[in-house]
Amino acid sequence: MERQAAIAALVTDETNGTIGWGMFNVQLGAGMLAYYANQADVGAEEQEIPSHIPGKRAKGVREPVGVVVGIAPWNAPVVLGVRAVAAPLAYGNTVVLKASEQCPGTHAAIVQALKDAGVPEGAVNLVTNDPKDAAEVVDELIAHPAVRRISFTGSTRVGRIVAETAARHLKRVLLELGGKAPLVVLADADLEGAVAAANFGSFMHQGQICMSTERIVIDRSVAEENALRRVTEHFDDAVAKGAKVITGGKADGLYFEPTVLTDVRPEMRLYSEESFGPIVAIVPVDGVDEAVRVANDTEYGLSSAVFSRDVDAALAVARRLETGMCHINDATVNDEPPMPFGGVKDSGWGRFGGKAALEEFTELRWITIQDSPRQYPI
Repeated sequence: MERQAAIAALVTDETNGTIGWGMFNVQLGAGMLAYYANQADVGAEEQEIPSHIPGKRAKGVREPVGVVVGIAPWNAPVVLGVRAVAAPLAYGNTVVLKASEQCPGTHAAIVQALKDAGVPEGAVNLVTNDPKDAAEVVDELIAHPAVRRISFTGSTRVGRIVAETAARHLKRVLLELGGKAPLVVLADADLEGAVAAANFGSFMHQGQICMSTERIVIDRSVAEENALRRVTEHFDDAVAKGAKVITGGKADGLYFEPTVLTDVRPEMRLYSEESFGPIVAIVPVDGVDEAVRVANDTEYGLSSAVFSRDVDAALAVARRLETGMCHINDATVNDEPPMPFGGVKDSGWGRFGGKAALEEFTELRWITIQDSPRQYPI
């Protein structure tokens, strides 16, 4: 936190994020480090397991896996860079952080801060590379005999490659990949609250967050009262196929206006492909069942949200959504260090955060003690 302003400036220089976004990144990253510093003892806890064998004591113990490779992206560079190293370190591993080619300076600043704070030499390591060498570098890191775990945050396309490479070496991977987060607005929803959440979830950081709201699935009875957000060539494709522009839709150099389209249908790329920019689709539906079907009609399954004044009804919908995370009467964009963060389907597997990270970055071993002579069957 002492270096917050300097690191935030690096975020802006390298990724074009706002200073505010960089400051937030550092704050959440520091929170992750503080959380895992307090969780370090959890990895040493032993679990007593009842045994049916007379005189036997059994326990489950967790031990560090060894070397963890963390591959972090550019879009939330401090948060995701810290996430790649914090839990593995806390649970006794050493870490190699492969920096993003877009923000090596920011990721280097994380490692330098940890070293300057007293992390032992060799416990945290940084690898940078030219973009053209990325595949070779990642292959080498995964194949190295000392490496026992790999975490990757990025696109589904690259995540598949990482998983396939790791599988050849029988190494576990933790993947947080793309998203197409739906925000489901039921007929009885607080529309003002839904609009605020959709505006935040769709346009925060230009929609370049894995949890960004990409589709607003809204009951047709209230669709005319709502409006919202998101970008790319998806816009031209959707408009050409009949989508209506509510707001935005124009590019100014490298910048694209916050854009909201309605009447988006399955044949449009915007309906199913991750846009990762400031363009959002509104999809009117008739009733809860169709809302669930449309929300699940994607290969992705990272985050989602449901708005309703009836919390029980919203929870029932949440249980039917095929996403790793769902937020009732809140935005699709949420993150806290203790929470089991991750997705299903093509949004990856495994969970960052909280106690789930203990499972990812330690080995569970079974150890027994026979206190009295055992009578064997032969």
